[in-house]
Amino acid sequence: MQKLKFIVITFCSLFAILYLIILSYLYFNQEDFIFQPAKLSKDYKFQFDEKFEELKIRSFDNINLNGLLFKAEKSKGLIFYLHGNAGALDSWGNIANTYTDLGYDIFILDYRGFGKSGGEIESEEQFYKDVTFAYKKMLSQYPENKVIIVGYSVGTGPATYLASTNNPKVLILQAPYYNFSEMADSRFPFLPGFVLKYKFATNQFIPKVKAPIYIFHGDRDQVISFSNSVKLQKLLKPSDRFFPLKNQDHLNINDNIDFIKELRIILKS
Repeated sequence: MQKLKFIVITFCSLFAILYLIILSYLYFNQEDFIFQPAKLSKDYKFQFDEKFEELKIRSFDNINLNGLLFKAEKSKGLIFYLHGNAGALDSWGNIANTYTDLGYDIFILDYRGFGKSGGEIESEEQFYKDVTFAYKKMLSQYPENKVIIVGYSVGTGPATYLASTNNPKVLILQAPYYNFSEMADSRFPFLPGFVLKYKFATNQFIPKVKAPIYIFHGDRDQVISFSNSVKLQKLLKPSDRFFPLKNQDHLNINDNIDFIKELRIILKS
């Protein structure tokens, strides 16, 4: 009996130690799970059919962030675009014509560690400071009442935060999440909440956004469940809109015909 008790205690102790090791690893390395940047050499030359300008933006701690500003023929304003958790501007720049064709310039920011941007993402607060510095930089060229913030996937939380602390003309969210905590709970129910450093609480920011909000989400999205936008819809102002995209998965929303149709209406209003 004593031997069995010893074995049980030993097993439980080893399990507890292993569990703590896993939690520690996830806490200190969770950026590797959330962000999947593609890095570009500093001398990389972007090539796109649209007119564009490459910008270096010095953030709050002197780290240089890289961005591309695509120019429309006759600009009506600016799309400030926060992209997803993977890739870099060499691929994200391909979405530009969706917006320039509708008469809007579009600025796309590469986050820290993405593309040519320096540094590494280390905290949610740092992320918010970076996008805020980039946003303020673009406001030196465009009046805010002509700036539309667009966030896609992981960029939707920071985009909503940005809209809640500023006064853009419009906020557009593509495949947003309710918040990161709920996503983590559904995918990793064994993890305690304190392990997650990134909350990205879109649901807390949305009620603070004064600008019109438009949400687009594919009903076949298997990365960020469509149900996230259904929940966010309940937090919208009466004048805000939620557009389900039929047979659309998580990728290529900017090419979706129904999205472009509604986008054209939004940009004309």
